[in-house]
Amino acid sequence: MDIGIGIPNTVLDTPGEVFVEWARRAEERGFSTLASIGRIAYPSHDELLAFAAATGVTERIGFLTNILLAPAYPTATLAKQTATLARLSAGRFTLGAGVGARPDDFAIAGAPFHDRGRRFDEQLEALHAVWRGDPIPGSGAHVAPPAPNGRVPILFAGETRFAAPRAVRWNGGFTIGGAPAEQAAAAAAEFRRSHADLGGAGSARVVALIYFSLGDEHTEESLRNLRTYYGHLTDWVEAIAQGAARSPADLRDRVKAYEDAGIDELILDPSVAILDQVDRAADVVFG
Repeated sequence: MDIGIGIPNTVLDTPGEVFVEWARRAEERGFSTLASIGRIAYPSHDELLAFAAATGVTERIGFLTNILLAPAYPTATLAKQTATLARLSAGRFTLGAGVGARPDDFAIAGAPFHDRGRRFDEQLEALHAVWRGDPIPGSGAHVAPPAPNGRVPILFAGETRFAAPRAVRWNGGFTIGGAPAEQAAAAAAEFRRSHADLGGAGSARVVALIYFSLGDEHTEESLRNLRTYYGHLTDWVEAIAQGAARSPADLRDRVKAYEDAGIDELILDPSVAILDQVDRAADVVFG
């Protein structure tokens, strides 16, 4: 199982300069991927811009939006941004995308919420056309240079009944939110069954995530950040905040549990934006 690490783009009060050194250090310590978390109606750093900054100081590590709320974006703008990031990173960018579940993200972006699934499917057609180097559908206009190899790898979030057909159609994979290992294993198995039943080729990539903060001195800040970010989930917010891995032994055990669950890549998402978290996590998972 590959091990990636999140960038702290949703952590409150993160200095902008942290992202460059975070990316550099994550690559040096052997993480497979840098992943973001996407929101619009929140004072977070833009994930695509943070990744663009990180491309200049890295050569190997991948980039994953986990997830970007695609239907909240204008299609032509999203096509241009993703194609550009794919080229800046020399093909290291993977688009993790979904339709989102919070109306406020769409309201503030001026995008409709009720038909976001249909619009997402239309966007996927347009994105793949632009990545191939074709004009955006419905227009003779080329809005971006083609992506390396004519495509951007893609992962789909959400319910299997929607994610699996999209993954089959676009040769994509599946990304699971912050579910415990047992739930992630069940979701991965359901997705893989549906993917195979629908005629999907090969074994689609499955990614999961967990939150962490290491060091007792960071616990209160970690709790504050998670409670703030997930405050809208009134029935679940405290379980999420308290559920982050906060000791080396706990983190090590959880990594093993997700590996046993058949997850292809686990993202360790930080809940504090302190650079020592990269090294502390690496010391635990890589030895």
